[in-house]
Amino acid sequence: MLSRTERVIAEREGSIGWITFNNPERHNAMSVDMWEALPEILDAYEADPAIRVVVMKGAGHKAFVSGADISEFESARSNAERVARYEAITDKAMDHAYHLSKPAIAMIRGYCIGGGLGIALSCDLRIATEASRFGIPAAKLGLGYRHAGVKKLVDVVGPSAAKEIFFTARQLSAVEAHHMRLINRIVADGELETVVRDYCAMISANAPLTIKAAKGVIGELTKMDDEVDAARCERLVADCFESADYQEGRKAFMEKRKPEFTGR
Repeated sequence: MLSRTERVIAEREGSIGWITFNNPERHNAMSVDMWEALPEILDAYEADPAIRVVVMKGAGHKAFVSGADISEFESARSNAERVARYEAITDKAMDHAYHLSKPAIAMIRGYCIGGGLGIALSCDLRIATEASRFGIPAAKLGLGYRHAGVKKLVDVVGPSAAKEIFFTARQLSAVEAHHMRLINRIVADGELETVVRDYCAMISANAPLTIKAAKGVIGELTKMDDEVDAARCERLVADCFESADYQEGRKAFMEKRKPEFTGR
């Protein structure tokens, strides 16, 4: 698949849609063209029934994403009008990642900082190496963090840990991040891709509509009580029970064989 920039590489491999942030000379810092490319790729993966899971990773071995490309701040974020435009671009990218109906995994090696952590938090699972580092240095730059980004962090780690991350602006080790539940697993560097592929295989073998329903319902439950779309939750669950996959799952169970799910 072609991306609008060589700095974001999209590759389909079986049931996996890979996204590689390819700006290694800047530790994969996100430039404007990279932010703009992400929604298009995610839309394509969303529409492709063969894709069951999306994996995001950074090029090289030093970083997942080290944050926004600060070299662009003077041109892209120098006044209120430019800041508003930049935030609209980044918000669109984050929203597409967060609202993807398919599972998304952040495969983290090295630095996962600022906007990089925002991307990782927009994924469903975060699997990192022992040497990975995490942080939000906004307080060192005088940046304001918008509601949506703060909420994603609070939903994952809770209010107290979120305050520590923002107030100190320090980098966390993988062990600290795991203790805070910021990441799901820590693995040895040489095992990262193998473990991620194992997760992809497990997810891909399961019923897509069930996974879609679980992700949708969990997403609704992170909203304020008066914002939860209970009717949507019911529709997602009903779609599972009305699907051919549900019939296949029951039949395979009775026949003691592995089910073959199609997402229909």
